[in-house]
Amino acid sequence: MNADWGQLGPVLVQALGETLWAVSITMVLGGIFGFIIGTMLYTTRRGNILANAAVYNVLNVLINIVRPIPFIVFIAFIQPVTLGLIGTSIGVPAIIVPMTIAASFAIGRIVEQNLVTIDPGVIEAARAMGASPLRIIGTILVPEALGPLILGYTFIFVGVVDMSALAGLIGGGGLGNFAILYGYQRFNYGVTLVAVVVIIVIVQLGQFLGNWLARKALRR
Repeated sequence: MNADWGQLGPVLVQALGETLWAVSITMVLGGIFGFIIGTMLYTTRRGNILANAAVYNVLNVLINIVRPIPFIVFIAFIQPVTLGLIGTSIGVPAIIVPMTIAASFAIGRIVEQNLVTIDPGVIEAARAMGASPLRIIGTILVPEALGPLILGYTFIFVGVVDMSALAGLIGGGGLGNFAILYGYQRFNYGVTLVAVVVIIVIVQLGQFLGNWLARKALRR
């Protein structure tokens, strides 16, 4: 149960930095790709501003295939892609690839579900006034769904932190790897507990920020 934090302290700080880096990059890239996917899903629905059955069905099937796969299995499944892009399947840069792909499809579905709640009459009115699809997306869809979208992204943030911890099982670095290597494998529960507490703090801070931003958006 005893741990030499004089040695482990810097390792913990490095692991924290790796986790924050991986989560941040994933949220930025996954957030952008996920928003594009979700917006395309919504706008290509039958009767919508960019109705296209082929695009909608392809995206819908892809999401339904990727989302149910457990992340630890998805890492192995996507390994050829990771190797092609990064040149390795081990380490923090490598784990960002499957994390970003998984987050993109998860965010895509959340974006679609939030956009669906928007009153169709508002969109029809904009179309009747001659607004372009891009203008409708930028001035109506996003502002109308901003609060729920922020909450959705916050929900995904928690999942991304969880994915980063799972990445430690295959040498992905970060707090998960720290907990496994210095805690679990060395039978030192105290080290594992510290890693868990740090992860909980990260999640709570992210949840607090997301809730605060959502309240700000909903009051507009």
